[in-house]
Amino acid sequence: MKNVNTLLWLLLIMFACPSSSQLDDFFSDSFYQKLTATYGDKAKVRAEKWRDLMIDNQSDSDWSKINKVNHFFNKSITYQDDLLLWGKKDYWASPVETIGRGKGDCEDFAIAKYFSLTSLGVDENKLRLMYVRQLTVNQPHMVLIYFENPKDVPFVLDNFNPKVLLASKRRDLKPIYSFNAQGLWMAKAKGLGRKVKNSRGVSAWNNLVQRIEGGEMQTFATVN
Repeated sequence: MKNVNTLLWLLLIMFACPSSSQLDDFFSDSFYQKLTATYGDKAKVRAEKWRDLMIDNQSDSDWSKINKVNHFFNKSITYQDDLLLWGKKDYWASPVETIGRGKGDCEDFAIAKYFSLTSLGVDENKLRLMYVRQLTVNQPHMVLIYFENPKDVPFVLDNFNPKVLLASKRRDLKPIYSFNAQGLWMAKAKGLGRKVKNSRGVSAWNNLVQRIEGGEMQTFATVN
């Protein structure tokens, strides 16, 4: 698998080397025209706010970035399950698709936050997507976790509970496993664990990566 920065370049020009000029190159008139034609005028408004988030917070601390990105997507995106939104039982949307539709399920929230934070310069090794069981509703769920230091208890970025909290404060979540582009970890109580190689548990992530590698226009996919 290619490294995350390469994948981000394929997803959005700005992700490989985030700068105002490259953001402007990506968020061009052509981009907004394509986005509006595919998803409507409200998608352009969401994308403009997303662009502002990426430009205005490049030099912020990690703590500021994770809170602002978490708040932005929780406020801008409405939860909807994949079957209603995409006509598929399980579909992992790219960040542009999520911004375009303005809707997504828990995986889409976590993916959009992951890629946005990486593009803002947050070290990919500090971020993992984590499958959990949401004990309040007794359902499988996905969140994004952030480690300030490798052995620290991670913080949880979630659409179910909008506050960024330590995993130890989220008694409503039972961790199952976590992963990023570097591999898969079986979860322990604090979100840490032994790295697992060659797992089939992230096939949806691999499919998303393949779609990203297929070209930028894949981000404008419409699935019925």
